[in-house]
Amino acid sequence: MIQSLPGYAFLEDIWLTLKRMHYRQLFVQGVQLGLIMTSALMIWTGLKLFTGSESPVVVVLSGSMEPGFYRGDILFLNMGTKPIRTGEIVVFNIDGRDIPIVHRVIKVHEKSGDGDHADILTKGDNNYSDDRGLYARGQNWLNKHHIMGRAVGLLPSVGYITIMMNDYPYLKFALIGLLGLLVLTNKDS
Repeated sequence: MIQSLPGYAFLEDIWLTLKRMHYRQLFVQGVQLGLIMTSALMIWTGLKLFTGSESPVVVVLSGSMEPGFYRGDILFLNMGTKPIRTGEIVVFNIDGRDIPIVHRVIKVHEKSGDGDHADILTKGDNNYSDDRGLYARGQNWLNKHHIMGRAVGLLPSVGYITIMMNDYPYLKFALIGLLGLLVLTNKDS
């Protein structure tokens, strides 16, 4: 079957390697794949605990913060304990939407002196008006529970990989499948 496909010799090599493996070796490779996935989950959970953010790494998806951040930039977030102040760049979620937004805080109205109870207004640097049009119906301000974290670091353009995988879901499945096959067919000496 695979031999009839021109240009896919690497798939034939992977298929033959899988056929030659003993069940015990295949089981060990599967356990190694599980350990890699578990390790990645543990690192992500550790980052969440360390930064205090529900998502310590996000990708900028639009040009609303240009020229500060461009589409495809990766931002590192930290929630911290200090009150949010005007001028900070925050990532927030809006009720009813699951895609986070990266914008700058332009107004903060503290309800008490501790900063935990504050009304926050945001705006994209490249936008003409504030974000009240983006907020949920009847909502004019963000509260602290909407904020996922403050931007504390940047990795330019690396997030385009994530954007491409979201735009082309088959690419995501192909890459995950290829990585899984590479782990399973890894030849330990």
